[in-house]
Amino acid sequence: MRNKIIISVAIIAVAISSFTSCNKENPISKPPVIKNLELGIKNSHEAYIGADIHIEAEIEAENKIDKITVEIHQNKNGGTEIKKVYTEFSGQRNTNFHKHLDIPKDAKEGEYHLHFTVTDLSGNQTDIEETIKIKKINDTEAPVITISNAPENGKTFSKGETISISGTIKDNNALGGLLISLVKESDNIADKDVTGRNKSVIIMLHTHDFDSANSHNFSASIVVGAENDNNMNPAPITGQNQWREGNYYILVKSKDAMGNSAISKRYPIILNIN
Repeated sequence: MRNKIIISVAIIAVAISSFTSCNKENPISKPPVIKNLELGIKNSHEAYIGADIHIEAEIEAENKIDKITVEIHQNKNGGTEIKKVYTEFSGQRNTNFHKHLDIPKDAKEGEYHLHFTVTDLSGNQTDIEETIKIKKINDTEAPVITISNAPENGKTFSKGETISISGTIKDNNALGGLLISLVKESDNIADKDVTGRNKSVIIMLHTHDFDSANSHNFSASIVVGAENDNNMNPAPITGQNQWREGNYYILVKSKDAMGNSAISKRYPIILNIN
């Protein structure tokens, strides 16, 4: 009888051990967490036809991100529908999502539902639904750029020194973007081609986040010889845009929500890398 009791106790112990082991190897799956979802400039929940809407959120995914989906649809059937799937965050546990989703030129004005959905690699989903307004504006007026502080014409900067520029941008309706770049004069890059995607320029500042919808005070700086630029997603300063001796200039560009663009004059400087 005693032997039977010992055997029974052993079986129960093994079962408990097995159950505990399984729990350790296969923890309860937790869905992704979405924090601080921001829609539109200063979280206005507004967008404009033919422009784009700023979307930003902090994401935590214990089982790693698979994809992030943004869907926008009108309350009424047959209205405008927009859907974008982002897969570049796949495999990450935590990320700051910051994108600008285009609103088609043929979109209708009105109230829309926006779904922000995060799916992890285990198939778990978290969805946040928000209401936004898409508006139509007739605007052909470009932003105004005012520089309050810039290097003296032809000033020389050596390795380790900081290049800075500051000022304000204003628009009659809504700002859309700000880009401040350091351009090598001998590269002969046209002002229209100085963009956040141009790998030949050094980005001092690139943002779509502003103090208010139609006004922003900016300050941009970069240290000569820095390893990374100040783009929205900082990139290494190497290859085509590597630090070089010679003549450069600072260029400030801004656009509004409708794509009207303004470009500052060039601010020449000299780099002494040795």
